[in-house]
Amino acid sequence: MNKKILIIGLKGLLGSNLFNYFKIKKLDVCKISFENFIKKKNRNDDKFDIIINCTSNQKFIKNQYQDRNDNDLIIAKKILRSKTKLVMLSTRKVYKAKFNINELDKKKPNCNYSKNKVKSEILVRKILTDRVLILRISNIISHPNKNKRKLHKTFSDIFFEMAKKGFIYKNNKTYKDFISVKKFNQIALELIKKNSFGVFNVSLSKKIYLNQLISWLNFYNPKKIKIISPKKSFNNDSFTLNNKKLMQKVKIKNNTLELKRECLRISKNFFNKK
Repeated sequence: MNKKILIIGLKGLLGSNLFNYFKIKKLDVCKISFENFIKKKNRNDDKFDIIINCTSNQKFIKNQYQDRNDNDLIIAKKILRSKTKLVMLSTRKVYKAKFNINELDKKKPNCNYSKNKVKSEILVRKILTDRVLILRISNIISHPNKNKRKLHKTFSDIFFEMAKKGFIYKNNKTYKDFISVKKFNQIALELIKKNSFGVFNVSLSKKIYLNQLISWLNFYNPKKIKIISPKKSFNNDSFTLNNKKLMQKVKIKNNTLELKRECLRISKNFFNKK
């Protein structure tokens, strides 16, 4: 593949992982901070075929929507007169939590972050039309020590924080949809190779009960952990994303056994260093 790729976001979970993965694959990839990208003159934007925005900010996450806090919209406006395509990272939280959500299902965001993402998706698609690829990502599983700068905590971050304290919440009825950061990297690359645009759910598309996932992540923990009832505020919304559209496009292996193996690898790596 001879595409030139720019990743905006130096230290976040997905940006740093994508950059390292693309480097291993010997792709022509560069990285830059959002602040430095905005400072660059517009004539430099055509140097890249693809820009992947892996940045956000606390005002966009916590407050009601404002254009000035929308990094994706700011980037879209900056590359409007170029031929560069934008990969925008969105969230499964734009949907109402339920089983088998597809891309055309009605949106029902219930927090400022997800409401802002819905608004941002609409505005960016209006500007770039077929030059934007939007990935609505389910819960990411990754090693908790890979990145210290995170705007969002992943499920695995929360699990390992609690495991160090010696307890976890029981979740015998709650299920969610997950994808490892390793698998996310593979999917993102395949979509880029195929010049994909539009909206794709990025997930395993399987019910993964949280107790099951916890048993994988805790597999190499030498210490016993107490199982306690969750707080009333605990997020127990169950959901899965339908990834049929994605799998028809990329046609790569993506199953529960692979997720289990990745969780066991992360568990071994984390607890063996303690």
